[in-house]
Amino acid sequence: MIHNPVIPYNQSFYNAKSQELCPFQFDAQQALDHQSICFFLATGFFIDDTTHYRDIKVIKPATDVTLHGNKIIKQEPYWRWHYSPREISLKQAVEEFAHLFDKITQQQLAGKKVILPLSGGLDSRSQAAAIAGMKDVFAYSYDFRNGIPETKYGEAIARAAGFKFNPYKIEPSYLWPKIEALADINQCFSEFTHPRQMAIYDHYDQMGEIFYLGHWGDVLFDNMGVDDHLSNEEVLPLIYKKVLKKGGLEVARSLWQAWGLAGEFEDVLQAKLLDLLNQIKIDNANARLRAFKSIHWAPRWTSINLSVFESKHPMALPYYHEEMCKFICTVPEEHLAKRRIQMEYIKMKAPTLASISWQQYDPYNLYNYEDFNKRKSLPLRAFKKIKRKAKSMIFDTQPVQRNWEIQFLGADNDKKLRQYLFENVAFQNLVPQEVAKEYYTKFREKDGVFYSHPVSMLLTLSLFAKRHLA
Repeated sequence: MIHNPVIPYNQSFYNAKSQELCPFQFDAQQALDHQSICFFLATGFFIDDTTHYRDIKVIKPATDVTLHGNKIIKQEPYWRWHYSPREISLKQAVEEFAHLFDKITQQQLAGKKVILPLSGGLDSRSQAAAIAGMKDVFAYSYDFRNGIPETKYGEAIARAAGFKFNPYKIEPSYLWPKIEALADINQCFSEFTHPRQMAIYDHYDQMGEIFYLGHWGDVLFDNMGVDDHLSNEEVLPLIYKKVLKKGGLEVARSLWQAWGLAGEFEDVLQAKLLDLLNQIKIDNANARLRAFKSIHWAPRWTSINLSVFESKHPMALPYYHEEMCKFICTVPEEHLAKRRIQMEYIKMKAPTLASISWQQYDPYNLYNYEDFNKRKSLPLRAFKKIKRKAKSMIFDTQPVQRNWEIQFLGADNDKKLRQYLFENVAFQNLVPQEVAKEYYTKFREKDGVFYSHPVSMLLTLSLFAKRHLA
């Protein structure tokens, strides 16, 4: 029996023809699923149960699998996302969350040396509040050289919570010496410019015994900002806009046509997304969107690069916990909106942490962040903007804001990128060279921001092709 979690952090594979469990392997004998690869290019993750190969599927979330030996006898869901709000106050919701969150944390971390990545947001701050004062906690943050100073928030939180702390700088071009290793770790199920944790991969061995990670808290503990009564046909454009990456639709359409696939790419993708939406039987549109993201986005995108952490140490993921998902389904949307529960928890559990600047609203904190958008804050925001521009002019540098900038910009990066796009014979057999050249040229000469995703996805396919045809 396999009891696949409500939000899996590992993928379990099987052969749809033989109905046998199997590890994922790069295999030139397997037929490629070109349609799913195009969806992958457009969105950055594989949709539903698909993979690079037509016959290799993943077991869906919240599914029990009955086995006879290695052969699947039956697959059936044991739980479905729902929206069953109780008549509870915000105070009661916070107290219930605190009890559950603290219980899960203690169960997962008891007696272990904890590794806590910290940012200036709410998810990791809620974790710091849960374990404030605990011994054997190693906290760290990283930021880009010449980027937003994210480590200052993590350091302030760690100091207030009594944790050891180390800041790290993400250096330009860190990816290239590690890209082959990353392709083997995440098996080319995600593009490569997002997992910044690879930059400090060699440091993890000495940090501790278990990662305490806050992934998916921002989705569970917020609403989607839409009218509760929207139909699936009205929700579809919102889903479509959320899942598509800049330039993703364009490069996916190009390969769809190059591979001679039937129909119009947009029509096929939208039909697939609508079918997946229709499978979620929730009337409230915000809860339905949260469920959609948790079923499809979390395990097929967010979870993929958790494999980098897991390759070093076990992980504790309190927001992935089944009890947390079940709790969310009973909380009224008005309490989940605007991260209220997490903020009130931090204020209740660790007021000192709540008083530290919230990166998104710096210099304001969890007590006064709403002042950020008031008229009285306009001079402060204008001053900060002028200060950033002056710094760029004085040092003749532009601040690094995006992961791809330190991987693709500059002569050395360009040389490495071109090697993977234009000197990999296996990639040339998968993707027509005119397609690769078109998007490389658009990235270099037209709009680097818009076309960074297509280039990064083509780079991912290059690494996949190298392994697929090896």
